[in-house]
Amino acid sequence: MPDISGLEPVATFCGNCDCGCPQLFVDPAAPADRRVVLTDDFGQRVQMSAAQFSDLVSEAKAGRLDGIALP
Repeated sequence: MPDISGLEPVATFCGNCDCGCPQLFVDPAAPADRRVVLTDDFGQRVQMSAAQFSDLVSEAKAGRLDGIALP
């Protein structure tokens, strides 16, 4: 599990499994281009800027990511 001390939790994305869940955090101590942190249930993390995260959210809202959620 990644070290999440000092991170401010925003959301947990639970897949209803027993292996952990991806989580979204803000790291107030990180440089602006790495402030948004997304962790997965395998101990990895992705760090991005608020602008990059905003673009990701916009793409999701527009339905451009819907295809990856299909079985």
